[in-house]
Amino acid sequence: MKKFLPALVVDVVLVVVFCAIGRRSHDEANALTGLAITAWPFLSGLAVGWVATVALYRDKFDAVLIVPTGLLVWFSTLVVGMLLRVVSGQGTAFSFILVAGTVLAVFLLGWRAVTRAVTKVRTPS
Repeated sequence: MKKFLPALVVDVVLVVVFCAIGRRSHDEANALTGLAITAWPFLSGLAVGWVATVALYRDKFDAVLIVPTGLLVWFSTLVVGMLLRVVSGQGTAFSFILVAGTVLAVFLLGWRAVTRAVTKVRTPS
């Protein structure tokens, strides 16, 4: 698992950045406390996605793959995150779900796509 730690850190940072951007765009106060309140549901979903992916693909797990890792991590981050927001009384307007789904997809799938592209370019044929 140690070799996958950098990928997990990238995912965590990107989810926190997503939450920080959202809070900043709405001029919300209480910087650190508010960020923690906004981020915990999505970070919980991210953890669920990572655990599920590692459990399902134990022998073939690759943290940089878009399919299945990126998709499962993105989907669980979004779905579990939104469910936990509902349970905790935070907002889940339809437009927010669309924006969150899009931004999280760009972040969580995008860095994997860039990494794969760079790796292919560097690998001699």
